[in-house]
Amino acid sequence: MQADEVAALVRKELPDCEIQVQNDGNHYLVVAVGDRFEGMSPVKKQQLIYGALNEQLAEGTIHALTIKAFTPAQWAAREG
Repeated sequence: MQADEVAALVRKELPDCEIQVQNDGNHYLVVAVGDRFEGMSPVKKQQLIYGALNEQLAEGTIHALTIKAFTPAQWAAREG
């Protein structure tokens, strides 16, 4: 599965978020930035994104996944 396919699946579930996906072969990194993450725990943020990819994870199409989810303010602070 290509990174752009993973990004499309996440965008379908989280259309109000900016989504970036990187793939190094077997491992995916999903970075999501959106207002919807305001006030959410890190676990809740990850659950939203896992939910978008649940079928692919269950089938084994996606083997390893790292999720980083931020509010726009958190993202801006991170970038300095």
